Amino acid sequence: MRRAKTLKLQITPVPRQSVETIKQILRRDGPLVVPGVYDAMGAKIVQKVGFDAMFQTGYGTSATLFGMPDYGFIGAAETTENARRICKAVSLPVIVDADTGYGNALSVWKLVRDLESAGASGIFLEDQRWPKRCGHMNGKEVIPQAEYAEKLQAAVDARDSEDFVIVARTDARATEGIDAAIERGRQNRKIGADVIFIEAPRSIDEMKQIGREIKAPLVANMIEGGATPISSAEDLYSMGFKIILYPLSVLFASSYAAMGVLRELRLSGTTKKLEGNMVDFEQFNDLVDLSQFRELEERYGSV
Repeated sequence: MRRAKTLKLQITPVPRQSVETIKQILRRDGPLVVPGVYDAMGAKIVQKVGFDAMFQTGYGTSATLFGMPDYGFIGAAETTENARRICKAVSLPVIVDADTGYGNALSVWKLVRDLESAGASGIFLEDQRWPKRCGHMNGKEVIPQAEYAEKLQAAVDARDSEDFVIVARTDARATEGIDAAIERGRQNRKIGADVIFIEAPRSIDEMKQIGREIKAPLVANMIEGGATPISSAEDLYSMGFKIILYPLSVLFASSYAAMGVLRELRLSGTTKKLEGNMVDFEQFNDLVDLSQFRELEERYGSV
């Protein structure tokens, strides 16, 4: 059997001066496809591949920091420190999953200040009752809309820059139905949210209804195996969705690849059969910009 060719990565990072803010991108025609990341390495790959923005996933943060599910185990400290590492590694806008804000309106106010200071370009803020869980899991509860409105207003007030994007997410579809979720979305837009996110609609008809009834930039959350049907970016954009989020694709693919490599290593004692399915040493050094540090090393070594 012919061995697969080794993947060659010859992708140049996006120059900092060409990077647009999320709000600038939202004014363009067409959908904005946003992959999820959970560490600085993944963020660098997203940038090198050529995306315009990325999303720091809370699910991925919980899984990779603690090996635990998205079940309310991470807090403001883990979210902010992970954002700081990711934002330092790239020049692209990073929108951070801020879960419920980890407390009351004052907690949200501080979190927005901390994340903006860390370099984040926006947040997703949801209305689940703590401890929250992944939006495509069962057993969710939402807080009253009036309580969420206080948190959302605090987030809007706390940002220093108008370019910092506030995405208002509601999980009310699971507990109150699609009509109630859409009404929450409308109210959140009036409060000042830049983007509206109705989590986990269960059919294309529900997604079309969201697109018809909410006049705002909308998020479609594409989770492989989740509650919402997977559709193309073009189809979702035609329904009214602007941000097409794939929060867990990198996590799922990385886990699958790692399991395959480790299974082969365990069974055969070598990875030689998998050489064509992995980046090599040189390619990985390119991903982490080794050449830049070699140049610095030579510069300072000659002083």
